[in-house]
Amino acid sequence: MTDTRRWLRRGIWLYFWLLILEGALRKWVLPGLATPLLIVRDPVAIFLIFEAWRRGFLPINKYLLGVVLIGIIGIYTAVFLGHGNLAVALYGARILLFHFPLMFIIGAVFNRDDVVKLGKTIVWITIPMAILIAIQFYSPQSAWVNRGVGGDTAGAGFDGAMGYFRPPGTFSFTNGLHLYFGLAGIFIFYFWLKAEGINRLALLAATAGMAAAVPFSISRSLLLFVAIDFGFAAIAILRNPQYGKQMILLVVGALVVVAVLSQLPVLQTPIEAFVSRFTSASDVEGGVSGSLGGRWLGGMFEAVLASFDQPFWGYGQGMGTNAGSVLIRGGSSRDFLIAEGEWGRVIGELGPLMGLLLILMRVGLSLDFCWQGYRRLAQGDFLPWMQLGYVLMMVPQAQWAQPAALGFSTIIGGTFLASLRQPKTN
Repeated sequence: MTDTRRWLRRGIWLYFWLLILEGALRKWVLPGLATPLLIVRDPVAIFLIFEAWRRGFLPINKYLLGVVLIGIIGIYTAVFLGHGNLAVALYGARILLFHFPLMFIIGAVFNRDDVVKLGKTIVWITIPMAILIAIQFYSPQSAWVNRGVGGDTAGAGFDGAMGYFRPPGTFSFTNGLHLYFGLAGIFIFYFWLKAEGINRLALLAATAGMAAAVPFSISRSLLLFVAIDFGFAAIAILRNPQYGKQMILLVVGALVVVAVLSQLPVLQTPIEAFVSRFTSASDVEGGVSGSLGGRWLGGMFEAVLASFDQPFWGYGQGMGTNAGSVLIRGGSSRDFLIAEGEWGRVIGELGPLMGLLLILMRVGLSLDFCWQGYRRLAQGDFLPWMQLGYVLMMVPQAQWAQPAALGFSTIIGGTFLASLRQPKTN
């Protein structure tokens, strides 16, 4: 391994660890630096892009060129034709100029062995993460373990059900938790099918932790992500009948784990809270189909239909982010000046022309991933395919204005590409 590739790999690992621990730094370790730590991964991304470009590890393709060009043009249209705030424009542009290109760098620097190693690390992280959210669930919001960003004693949890709050784990906000366990589910299910040297006791503990995380999180999104991970694993097995035994063991094992965990006293209250929230939210949103329509589609089609009611060049890049709203008019960091849904935000910031082009590029890239993943599945390689469910939740329509969603999108896009690359034998 060359020194350049070694340093780039270390930088990617640093990016990953900062994604997992960014919230912990902002809440518990360095609360006084909570605001600058919001972009703590940006310098790492910039370094990786610069070094990868200089050393020939930045593959140029139509998606990279198109997205970067939109990001650059968007700075000018935001300043001269939109909100007029350069800081906000640059904050919005960093999504497209720093983090999106990192997907392709990860894909060029990492290989399949690196992805498996990352997966094993995630399996080990899942165990203490599950313990942490259990402690957060039963602790009051004023407790240190539930401190919010900047050391906020009001707590970092969101309203859940029955007086309990949705815990955020090590993340700044609760969405980071379901995104993490969605990523963990990929590798947990994969390692049950393909051991690849994983510690079986750790895998069993991580599986139990993931199952317990569903009620402790009081999050329907976490349940959805895990169900999608399981669904893609099931499709992989059905596509390869010789793995029928693993399918039976996987289903039976999942049922046994759920049955055992549901009998534990420590999980009785979380299960009741989760069922209560699921029932009440389904009544409001029209059941599971209404929930999926609102969450996964995220107002995408409505945003497209309303796109031509937006200014042609949009209101300006960065204006739809929480940080952008604070810089422009002050107030709560949870305000949305344009739209909460991702496609609505993109079109509102960039206008119908560039906004729809960006959406088409994200969708086109996802479809390319689907084709490549299916080809590998047909060849008996499960790893790329089993990442596709998460890819389809993150790359086309995840809320990239939110740092955790942006980071997990970058990681899954990069690891998918890397899983297509076999390590060199020489």
